[in-house]
Amino acid sequence: MSCKLCDLPTPDPPITAPDTDGEFCCRGCLEVQRRLGEDAEAALEDNDDDLGTEPVPEGCEQAFLAVDGMHCSTCEVFVESLGSDIDGVDAAEASYASELLRVVYDPDRVDSESLPERLSGYGYEARLPEESAEDDGSDVVRFLIGGGFFGMMAMLWYVLFLYPTYFGYPPLVDLGGFAFAYIAANIWVFTSVVLFYTGYPLLRGAYVSLRAGRPNTDLLVSLAAVGAYVYSTLALALGRTELYFDVTIAIVLVVTAGTQYESRIKRRASDLLSELTELRVEEATRHPSGEVVAVSTVEPGDDLLVKPGDRIPVDGTVAEGSAAVDEALVTGESLPRSKTPGDDVRGGTVVTNAPLVVRAGEEVTSTLDRLVELLWRIQSSRPGAQRLADRLATVFVPLVVVLAMATTGWLLASGAAPAEALLTGLTVLIVSCPCALGLATPLAVASGTRAAAARNVVVATPALFEAAPEADTVVFDKTGTLTTGAMTLREVRPVDTDRDSLLARAAALEHFSAHPIATAITDAVEETPEAADVETHERGVSGSVDGTATLVGHPSLFADRGWTIPESVADSTESVRSEGSVPVVVGWDERARGVVAVGDETRAEWEAVAETFADREVVVLTGDEGASADRLRADPNVDRVFSGVKPAAKAETVRRLRADGTVAMVGDGSNDAPALAAADVGIALAGGTQLATEAADAVVVDDDLRSVPDTFDIAAATNRRIKSNLAWAFGYNAVAIPLAVFGLLNPLFAAVAMASSSLLVVVNSSRSLGP
Repeated sequence: MSCKLCDLPTPDPPITAPDTDGEFCCRGCLEVQRRLGEDAEAALEDNDDDLGTEPVPEGCEQAFLAVDGMHCSTCEVFVESLGSDIDGVDAAEASYASELLRVVYDPDRVDSESLPERLSGYGYEARLPEESAEDDGSDVVRFLIGGGFFGMMAMLWYVLFLYPTYFGYPPLVDLGGFAFAYIAANIWVFTSVVLFYTGYPLLRGAYVSLRAGRPNTDLLVSLAAVGAYVYSTLALALGRTELYFDVTIAIVLVVTAGTQYESRIKRRASDLLSELTELRVEEATRHPSGEVVAVSTVEPGDDLLVKPGDRIPVDGTVAEGSAAVDEALVTGESLPRSKTPGDDVRGGTVVTNAPLVVRAGEEVTSTLDRLVELLWRIQSSRPGAQRLADRLATVFVPLVVVLAMATTGWLLASGAAPAEALLTGLTVLIVSCPCALGLATPLAVASGTRAAAARNVVVATPALFEAAPEADTVVFDKTGTLTTGAMTLREVRPVDTDRDSLLARAAALEHFSAHPIATAITDAVEETPEAADVETHERGVSGSVDGTATLVGHPSLFADRGWTIPESVADSTESVRSEGSVPVVVGWDERARGVVAVGDETRAEWEAVAETFADREVVVLTGDEGASADRLRADPNVDRVFSGVKPAAKAETVRRLRADGTVAMVGDGSNDAPALAAADVGIALAGGTQLATEAADAVVVDDDLRSVPDTFDIAAATNRRIKSNLAWAFGYNAVAIPLAVFGLLNPLFAAVAMASSSLLVVVNSSRSLGP
């Protein structure tokens, strides 16, 4: 049987409750189902098209690819069509927000290794997700050489020779005969390079939008640029002197400069991210031979040696040894768990204090690998948040094109000369301000990205600026996000001794253990007494300190040895446990002398951060249960706490919460990655894992929780800036287009007006977004 919430296998017997339908794998899943209930489940079914993927048909397999070059919803449709055109591909789903493509294919008809090559083309580059994207600098070369050099040369001819004649001044040389033909030919060649080389990404975007049936801003920009180029080429062939190649150059260079600026800001922000730890285990050590092999070659039942500090390669059971295993990576639980022969262990978790021999399970899979696949599945199915400009373009672009054609047709029907009619129609296209419209979003996004980087936040996708201001619910992971994620000494409670002696003896023995709790104690003491005959046990450490037999560990270790535990020590132990800390009992001379409290400290800034979200619902998800979760329930800034929630259930919980509105998720660990991807907005702390940062829309590189509210503030300000830019662009068009339709503007003045509009967008975007 599988869990009703997260589909993980249920124990025997499964977790159930009389007031909740279904069987569950853990109490956390049961609690989520009970609290969010059937109403959320029904809402998800009504809107399930963007919250999951279709199951893989029998006989087919699925692959997840990263695709570079997608920048709008039109790209999604086009890339999906490339996949659908391949014989043997059953389905293809793309998401430009995460730059991922899910491909379902028949392995008998399609070689999986050939998919990246067959899905690349038209400026899109498909690759395996683990492969790094190559930046050959071709875009910069295309802009500087194609646009900068050739565009400057063409405009030089205009400034020196053509513009003077347009304004009634004599040119520097006589433009009659051969001289004009020579200058015009140079301008045509230079403009051709600018349009077809520098402007290739724009033309490609226009072609993609036509093939996908979704008009976008690239189409409007390309129509204006190509329209001016074609008209001027025909005019040149007919011997006319009024050429508008300068309009083509201006359109291409202004829009390309804006996108280059946006890309440069993004690259600069991305450089803030440091090298993060690779988490997937690629090798395993066979036992007892000691042979190191690839994890892919491990067979069910193989015995694998895992040393302290190493990650367990695959799911399985403990065959030999006893050790504490840190499962925070895949469960989110802050406290390591003791594992003995016969206990189940998860691939990707860390053995802390002693070696283990792990027997590989039947499926030879890793919980971490399943999390990775769940992450890719969620990301590839999550719909790309369409830019506002693209949504408006689906209406505005066809309207402008129809208006330009209607104007041309009306003038021709009225008896106007063909050249005059075409010129007026072209003016309508040019004055429609494709540059301002094309710059409105990229420049505002670049400004927001730059402002975020200044506050140590890397924006991974522009979708952040659209979704974050709309967030109704902010979900926080507990371990590593609301807490420091590391065990620290919280309190020392001595009985029949002094604090320093109790702590020093504890550190003297814990120095020989690699357990995280031991490390927390030893880090709190500068000098320790001499210890001898030290032995580590499942529940603690024993040895001789200054010649006296000493025990440090769980109360059960003292009970097994027959040592006395005074009532005051027992009371302190329960008190420490109720406060959410781990009690470590310390004693010597066959008597417990006190308790050391160790725990994962809540970040000092947490309450101030939670207060900033008073107008939103604050939810905490944690794999922990008990007192540590109860402390958060008592916080007045927290609306709901879901405890004991497993990683797959975290993602499902976020999806259930989305049934009631827009959800933002803040986390740091690999166990949070699926939930970060499932949320409308994912924000990761860079002090966590690489998998979490890859799943997020924004990454806080200084690991400071106070940067999370800053991220929301910047997103809201950027969203307002985008809307004000678009309002100016469309407001300008509302005035300029009618003037062009009635022939009150010519292409030259239309180009000047277009440039002025674009300049205002640039100035507006360059303004500070606030402190």
